[in-house]
Amino acid sequence: MTVSRVVNRSGYASPATRARVEVAVAELGYVPNAVARHLRSKRTKTIALVMSDITNPFFTTIARGVEDAASPHGYAVMFANTDESESEEIEYLRMLAQRQIDGVLLVPAGNSAAPFRLLRAQEIPVVVLDRRVARAVDQVRCDSEAGAYELVHHLIELGHKRIAVITGRRNISTSTDRVTGYERALQDAGLPLVPSLVTYDSFSLEGGYRQVRHILEESPRPTAIFATNNFLAFGAMRALREANLRIPDDFSVVTFDDLPAEWHDDPFITVLSQPAYELGRRATEVLLSRLEGGARPKRQVIVLPGELIIRRSSGPAPAASPV
Repeated sequence: MTVSRVVNRSGYASPATRARVEVAVAELGYVPNAVARHLRSKRTKTIALVMSDITNPFFTTIARGVEDAASPHGYAVMFANTDESESEEIEYLRMLAQRQIDGVLLVPAGNSAAPFRLLRAQEIPVVVLDRRVARAVDQVRCDSEAGAYELVHHLIELGHKRIAVITGRRNISTSTDRVTGYERALQDAGLPLVPSLVTYDSFSLEGGYRQVRHILEESPRPTAIFATNNFLAFGAMRALREANLRIPDDFSVVTFDDLPAEWHDDPFITVLSQPAYELGRRATEVLLSRLEGGARPKRQVIVLPGELIIRRSSGPAPAASPV
């Protein structure tokens, strides 16, 4: 009992006794059995962040915000990467439920109700992160539609009239919301919406590359590209380089999501920077309020603004669009 009080800081022990126990713990390399403790409390003090692509710096920054918010409360964080696959997402959630995870931060791979049914059946609280869902769950995200509007409006102010948008799959809210913002900016400027300049693929380098290769076949060709995430933008720029087209002289490129400052010495791309760290931190706080709060808190939907950062990848429209 004395050792338990010292190790768990759960009761009184004299300074001399505490010192002797701590010396013995250090000499033996003793580690308390967290599993046994959790069996008694029915809590594992573990939450999971299930995201679409952990290689994207946007999501790694979110993950850091999650860890920094969870750790002071004694929670460990597990990470799962779905690659935007709804089947992989379900498999991960089943595995996490089997491990008695306390709560889940979920970046949905689609718009299926299955993940929420599974978590509800297991009584596992969930907070949706980065994306919008039409369900009565907590949500923390950036304003995708407003951010897209800002980026496209910026291009219109530079004189661009034929602007292409490249985005992810149609069943992902960040795709549809950003296309909606694009369309609203064109409409407010009195510019026509050209369906062939709106293309969908995966949120990836390859997706961006494929979409721009297709767009370059348009006649007349557009003068600007709005990429709805940073990986799409990198793929787009590769396709433009291969076509010997200069940025921004021949094509302007703008995108969602900035790179961490330490990753580059000379920032180039015009971006709508989302507060990734803050998204992760706030979502974790909402989840912990579900896990640790007494009374059941009301559903929360937190929508944070992004920041338009204008750089050299966006410039005035060429005098005439080459055919």
